[in-house]
Amino acid sequence: MKVLMFGWEFPPHISGGLGTACYGLTKGMSKIKELDIVFVVPKTYGDEEHNTIKLMGANNTKITQVKEQIEEFKQKHKYLEVSATLIPYNDPEKQYTFRSKDLTEKKRFLNISSEGKIDFSGNYGENLIEEIYKYAYVASAISLENDHDVIHAHDWLAYPAGIAAKDVSGKPLVIHVHATEFDRSDGSVNSKVFDLEKMGMDAADQIITVSNRTRQIVIDKYGQNPDKVTTVYNAVDSLNLQEKKETPKGVKEKIVTFLGRITFQKGPEYFVEAAYKVLPKSDNVRFVMAGSGDMLEKMIDRVAQLGIADKFHFTGFLRGKDVYKMFHLSDVYVMPSVSEPFGISALEAMQSNVPTIISKQSGVSEILNYVAKLDYWDIDAIADTIYGIISYDTLPIMFKECGRAEVDDLKWENSALNVYDVYKKAVEASNHLINAF
Repeated sequence: MKVLMFGWEFPPHISGGLGTACYGLTKGMSKIKELDIVFVVPKTYGDEEHNTIKLMGANNTKITQVKEQIEEFKQKHKYLEVSATLIPYNDPEKQYTFRSKDLTEKKRFLNISSEGKIDFSGNYGENLIEEIYKYAYVASAISLENDHDVIHAHDWLAYPAGIAAKDVSGKPLVIHVHATEFDRSDGSVNSKVFDLEKMGMDAADQIITVSNRTRQIVIDKYGQNPDKVTTVYNAVDSLNLQEKKETPKGVKEKIVTFLGRITFQKGPEYFVEAAYKVLPKSDNVRFVMAGSGDMLEKMIDRVAQLGIADKFHFTGFLRGKDVYKMFHLSDVYVMPSVSEPFGISALEAMQSNVPTIISKQSGVSEILNYVAKLDYWDIDAIADTIYGIISYDTLPIMFKECGRAEVDDLKWENSALNVYDVYKKAVEASNHLINAF
C-alpha cells in the first residue's frame, strides 16, 4: 500500500510533540513491509533524519501548471483564502514576535521561480495562512505525480493539503488529530482554525485521534460520526547511547522539572504555585521550567513576586539531546497540563527513570499506571506529591522501576500497525463505494 503523507515539520526542525510524533510513527510504519511512504513537508533543509522513508519538500517540487490552472485551483479552494489573526504553534524562539501584532492576511499571489518552484518559510509566522494555501496547491501537484492508495494528513495545518490531494486523486483521506483548537485555546476558540479543523474532519474518510479524550472532543465538538474516529496512542523511541548518557548534576538538591511550551494549555502557573508550597517544607529542592512561550514573562514575574527566584530556574527552549540531559538531572517531572491530547514528554521522562506527575486531563493518563495522576488545578495535591517523592526513598524507586518497564512496552511499531488497520478500513470502504457505481 502506497501512502502519501502530509505534515508540517520533521526532526530536527521541530517545535514540539507534533514533529516528534510524526517521526516516531513513520519510523514504526517503515517496518511494515506492505507500506511505502512518501512524507511531504512544506520545506526541507537537507539535514532531516529520513533514512526509513522518502521525505519530500514542497519547496523542492516543480510546478508545471499554467496560470489558468492556478486560478482554477484558487476558485475551487476559496476556503483557504481567509483573513485571520492567528498565533498557533509559533516557533518557541519567535514566540513574542507576533504576540501583539495584527496578523490580518492580505491578498497574496503565488510566486513561482524560474525553476518552477514555490518558496516556503516552513515556520509558524505571520504568513501562516499563505503557507497553508501554497502547501495545499503544491499538494495537488504532488498527488498527480506520485502514485498512492491513501492520503494521511497530520493536524490542521496539513488538512487543506490532504483535501487538495484527495480532490485530484480521488483516493481516501485519513486525517490525524494530534490536538484541537479546544486544547490550544484558553476558552476563546479561534473560529478560523476551528473551521479548518472541521473542514478536514468532514472531508476525511477516517479520523485518527491520539487519545480517547481527543476522540470525544472530535465527536462532540466537531460533529463527527463515531464510526469513523479511531484512537491510536502515541509511543516513544528507544533511547540511543547519547541520550542514555548520564549528566553530572552539579548541585546537591533535588530537581523538579517542568518541560514544555509555557502556554495556557500546559499549565505552567500551577507548577509555579506548587513550587511555592513545597519550598517552605524542604530547602533541599530546586525547580526548573524548561521551555518558551507566551506566558514566560508572566511566570518569571510570578516567581519573583513569590520570592522563590533563588530556587527557581528558567532554561529557555530545549530540543534534542538537551531534553534528555534535563531529564537525567531531574528527580521529579511534572506535567500539569490543562488540556493535553496526549503528552509524549511524560513517556520521555519515565524512559529516563524520572518519577512523573501528570494531570488527569492528559490523554497519556489513559494508558499509564505508574505515575501520579492529579487534577491540574489541585496545587496542594501536586505539592504534596512532589514533597513525598523527594523526601521518601521508596516512592521514587517504585516509580523508576515500574514506570520504565511500562514505557518500554509502548512502541511506535504497535501504533503503526493500528494506523495500518485504519488505512485498510479507508481503502476498503473507498473501493466498495467505487464498485457500487
